[in-house]
Amino acid sequence: MSRLLIALLLLSVLPCTVHAQKAKAKAKGKNAAPPMTDVAVKHEDRVYKTTPQGELKLHFALPTDWKPTDKRPAIVFFFGGGWKSGSYTQFFAQSDYFASRGMVAASADYRIESIHHTTPDKCVEDAKSAVRYLRQHAAELGIDPSKVIASGGSAGGHIAACTALVEAFDAETDDKSISAKPNAMVLFNPALNIDELAAQRSASPEDKTRAEAITPNRFIKAGVPPAIMFFGSDDALIQGARGYLAKARPLNLRAELWVADGQAHGFFNRAPWSHVTAHKADEFLTSLGYLTGTPTLKLPEDAPALKRAE
Repeated sequence: MSRLLIALLLLSVLPCTVHAQKAKAKAKGKNAAPPMTDVAVKHEDRVYKTTPQGELKLHFALPTDWKPTDKRPAIVFFFGGGWKSGSYTQFFAQSDYFASRGMVAASADYRIESIHHTTPDKCVEDAKSAVRYLRQHAAELGIDPSKVIASGGSAGGHIAACTALVEAFDAETDDKSISAKPNAMVLFNPALNIDELAAQRSASPEDKTRAEAITPNRFIKAGVPPAIMFFGSDDALIQGARGYLAKARPLNLRAELWVADGQAHGFFNRAPWSHVTAHKADEFLTSLGYLTGTPTLKLPEDAPALKRAE
């Protein structure tokens, strides 16, 4: 994918950077949400892939009673930043919270333009490698390979969706016999209609073809795993989520879109929305049987509500 197309697409996710700057003084790590739990969890890093541009790690948060012989649900988070910038620290709060709920949680590195000088197709490739790594090493990570969730925000939400929907862009070093398709998706304002964005910005025919190849909405079909999506009502990318719902309904796919009224792109990085969206994601995963009981994440009495789009 050309740098021109990357620049065009970045115009749609730029507000995320603005919100990150505002939240920086209150949160650890760029784009990171405030802490969500006081429950202690264990942390461990593992290299999941070695690329020509360097090693990539999964940064794990594990329950204190975790054992390699467990069979726990797992969730992997991919950070946002327009495929160009960002850090695995963005979802540390959510990762710690879901570990406190008994899951194996991981925040993933992946190649980005500003550090690795790569393009979005490599981001998709790395996300698929990360999901495969969790399944391939499930027996030593205490993971149930049939309960793997892909999650992320903005560009990270895009590549999380690609693991479920896009069949191309597998790494040559990956074991293709291991599925890169997650069992569920938790997506925070993902870019789902890249092809439409490229067309609106008069991209070249070549760039349009490249954008189509990594546009999740083009590949919705029977068997796509359940998905929950979070958007601000003022985020232009919400049209991609509405398009996703329109294609999912006739196929009887489970897809939920929850909207924060008056909020723009990247709203989920800031309290109270960071907590509100994590709470709703917990309820979604509980409904799938991945968690039990009620969310332990406490919301303030005056916490704003998300509205479900039909």
